Amino acid sequence: MNLSKSRYTAYCQCPKNLWLGVYRPEEKDDVDPAAQARFEKGTEVGELAKRLFPNTVDVTTHTADGSLDLAAMIEKTRQLMADGIPVIAEAAFSHDGCYCAVDLLRREGDGWAIYEVKSTGTKDDNGNQEKLDKYLPDIAYQTGVLQQCGVNVTGINLVCLNSDYVRHGALDIQQLFVINDMREVVQDELAKVLLCVPTALKLLSQEEEPDMDLSDNCNKPYRCAFLQHCMQQHGIPTEEPTVFDLYGMWFSKKVENYRAGRITLADMREQKLTPIQQMQIECTLANKEYINREGIRRFLDGLTYPLYFLDFETMQDAVPQYDGTHPYQQVPFQYSLHIKKSADAPFEHREFLAPSDGSDPRRALAEQLCDDIPCDVCSLAYNMAFERMVIKSLAGSYPDLAGHLMNIHANMKDLLVPFREGNYYVPAMNGSFSIKKVLPALFPGDPELDYHSLDDRCQNGGDAMTIFPRIKDMPPNEAAASREALLRYCELDTWAMVKIWEKLIEVSMS
Repeated sequence: MNLSKSRYTAYCQCPKNLWLGVYRPEEKDDVDPAAQARFEKGTEVGELAKRLFPNTVDVTTHTADGSLDLAAMIEKTRQLMADGIPVIAEAAFSHDGCYCAVDLLRREGDGWAIYEVKSTGTKDDNGNQEKLDKYLPDIAYQTGVLQQCGVNVTGINLVCLNSDYVRHGALDIQQLFVINDMREVVQDELAKVLLCVPTALKLLSQEEEPDMDLSDNCNKPYRCAFLQHCMQQHGIPTEEPTVFDLYGMWFSKKVENYRAGRITLADMREQKLTPIQQMQIECTLANKEYINREGIRRFLDGLTYPLYFLDFETMQDAVPQYDGTHPYQQVPFQYSLHIKKSADAPFEHREFLAPSDGSDPRRALAEQLCDDIPCDVCSLAYNMAFERMVIKSLAGSYPDLAGHLMNIHANMKDLLVPFREGNYYVPAMNGSFSIKKVLPALFPGDPELDYHSLDDRCQNGGDAMTIFPRIKDMPPNEAAASREALLRYCELDTWAMVKIWEKLIEVSMS
């Protein structure tokens, strides 16, 4: 059983991805906590989907060492199909070195329908309809294996979360999921399976790492876990910025330049670039910073005391946990606030962290936010689209607070603006204006602003999103330490904003 549906989809993205995943898994890029959290959400969604159909029987079987007993699962599946069981979860099949386990296999007349469950929503983060074609190789592979095993496949379905479902009371499983009929769109992909499977199996039998160049597929449909490994193999320098670090350039365009031999920033000088890209190249090659004092002063002149530096931390549940929420809604559970009431006043710090009892944190957070930030004052966020989205969502949930919340929303300014407009650039930013890049670039080696000096439990937003929902299940000492780690992390986020604001004032006057 050399090929599985996950291995097949890896092959479809890039054959080298498949080979490295089997023979050199240690070469993977570091996995961030948020990615691990998404994997766990997928498991949760898969379990819930079993409740779509009554009388579902799960054939999942483990050996003594905890690994899946594939042979036992295949035999159980065969027996249950023969016995007339209506729905089988993890129905297992193999044929000529190909194995797959179908999330849900449902009897349908004289045949069987495949239901592949994905934890994606029907809409993306921007509210646009989610494209489902990226799942076609997965579904087609399963269909092909079942047909080779003699199963009459009468239905091919993709089950995903309904982004428009809003929870009220008990979870409504039928409303939570959307079932998409994929029979027509999968046909062309099914023909590819017959062509690709033999070459994928042959690849798995070779001991030499395949030699494949970088391509669009390194970032499509997902960023390849082995991208850094392959970039190093193909001579992309790691000790200096390259075309792959250029700000605002599509990955496909970066690959196009790489294939044309334009790899270093010096190679890109004569190309048609945006003003910010040109500035990035010239600053980096000359090892000098760029400061447009007039542009920075224009931004600073738009700020008025008192100033409120605000940062939220949120969690994103695939399955909505609270009334009035939908799948993957950003639910705020924490904020930090640094306050500067006048030019001569010292900074004040206020913070909110919801109780770790699993209750809905939003109402208490919204009430304290309205207490902490008066109407008609200037608040600051870094990349304020996120903070404004959270505030607007809170206003929609609590009409009695909406006026105050939307006043905060309307009076917010974005500390990202001077950098995004190209008014301030330091080579160490390396083509990124995220606060995690800007901060060390402006304050190199400052231990006070080093996120890595924080408690290992929480050093980034992914950590915060992951750790908070888990605190309720921790022993008291661990829970207390985790809450403290969350507070210190979020506090550093707003203190970092303060330091950046002070730096802007400094350079605008120098």
